[in-house]
Amino acid sequence: MVFYPKWWKEQVIYQIYPRSFNDSNNDGIGDIPGIIEKLDYLKELGVDIIWLSPIYPSPNDDNGYDISNYRDIHPEFGTMQDFDRLLGGIHNRGMKLIMDLVVNHSSDEHQWFEKSRQSTDNPYRDFYIWKKGQNDGPPNNWQSFFGGSAWQYDEQTAEYYLHLFTTKQPDFNWENPQVRAEIYDLVKFWLDKGIDGFRMDVISLISKRLEFEDTPHKAFGDTVQYVYSNGPRVHEFIHEMYEKVLSHYDIMTIGEGPGISPEVGLKYVGHDRGELNMIFHLDHMFLGFGPGGRFDQEPYGLTELKKIFSDWYEAMGPSGWISIFLDNHDFVRMVSRFGNDQEYRVESAKLLATLVMTMRGTPCIYQGSEIGMTNVNYDSIDDFRDVETLNFHKILTQKGMSQETFLELANKNGRDNVRTPMQWDEQVNGGFCDSTPWIKVNPNFSQINVKKALADKNSIFYFYQKLLEFRKGNDTLIYGHYEDLSEAHDTLFIYKRWSETKCYTILLNFSDLPQDYSLEDDPGKLILSNYMENNGQLAPWEARIYEKS
Repeated sequence: MVFYPKWWKEQVIYQIYPRSFNDSNNDGIGDIPGIIEKLDYLKELGVDIIWLSPIYPSPNDDNGYDISNYRDIHPEFGTMQDFDRLLGGIHNRGMKLIMDLVVNHSSDEHQWFEKSRQSTDNPYRDFYIWKKGQNDGPPNNWQSFFGGSAWQYDEQTAEYYLHLFTTKQPDFNWENPQVRAEIYDLVKFWLDKGIDGFRMDVISLISKRLEFEDTPHKAFGDTVQYVYSNGPRVHEFIHEMYEKVLSHYDIMTIGEGPGISPEVGLKYVGHDRGELNMIFHLDHMFLGFGPGGRFDQEPYGLTELKKIFSDWYEAMGPSGWISIFLDNHDFVRMVSRFGNDQEYRVESAKLLATLVMTMRGTPCIYQGSEIGMTNVNYDSIDDFRDVETLNFHKILTQKGMSQETFLELANKNGRDNVRTPMQWDEQVNGGFCDSTPWIKVNPNFSQINVKKALADKNSIFYFYQKLLEFRKGNDTLIYGHYEDLSEAHDTLFIYKRWSETKCYTILLNFSDLPQDYSLEDDPGKLILSNYMENNGQLAPWEARIYEKS
């Protein structure tokens, strides 16, 4: 096969959102010692690579994605000694650790920005993007991902700085070679500590279109794709980082790619490009987002989801690589979004796991998916913590949206759905902590928790474990070809993965009703299913894997 074998294609990632994973000191916030306590659990599940969301010092305006010091650990998570113990514990168990690298922007409390805003002629001014206003307003009509203008006026120098995210997340000026040198140096700092790579936050946004013209697009997603992302020097910058630092280590790099379409994906991850190893594209995660984003929902169907998988398979060819995932810290629980989190929660969680583990790409599991954790259902805006949700609550209710309508949208689509504490057992707060947690625990923790999952041999956890064992070392599933056999069907997803030696046919019923199906070829022997008994029809949310040699 021509698919350029690499260790990071053959392993499975598990994302930890540290403040919600496990609290060891009972202050209501998850921490590094808490993660260390659960390493054997992760080893038992069978994952290979731990991805940690940011643990650096931060004012936490955007839960750590606003970094004030790139070379230290936030005290709420522990110390650098704790981090070293974590890294050692992960490596001793034969697993790897990747960190979040957030270098499109810093915190406004980073010393570079604090110096940058002091005067128009100080040495750090050009570390960020400053502009004069126009017509008594911002330099252009760009909007922030989190609502409102992407420009913030600063009285001290009477200019605006660019922030594509919150006002406390000023964007770096990557045009400045000093900025790039500082960033490459901090990348080297962590790699020299022995970490195994980075997930690079919104890396597609680092190169700006320097004309800073108004966006002509009404839909925010179009502005992201055609104005904010894939800027004129993005590949030059990433390649320079690769040449100067990344290429000197045996590591993996994953770029988060808002605005990266199948048409340009290979420029980031082609095997001969000297840029990134793979991308988290977001096409399927933005399904249903209307012109106004996540709080402006539009209907979509299974056929659209299937087309995205096919389009990316075709776009990557033998040269490129992506990660396969259905939820993370920025999107809602996958069983609530793509499955049925009520009467078929267990079945649909297993079906979605089957999909993630049998596509071509490196699978990524978000904490709690392996036990089928669901969206939460808060009854007051006061229960929410996410800056995006709170900003849009203010914007949309001022425009006339009722509190009830917004709460319904936030409970369905808000990022806090995936940030509730991990549910370990049926004790207070799901075993996360005994004190008041930083965000309310999902009240269903007494039914859905790790302790229950480990005690039930038919649980979602053990189904994940089986799938992970099945995928490991399976060259056909990892590197093999892919074809959708059910393109136009709106409830069935049937596809095959094959190589010269084996063929797997995967049947997934995305509905609450039994479904008939027909296959042109004999699929071979049934080797894995989420049902104990398999009849002619596919049962509701049934998943089957057939193997033929």
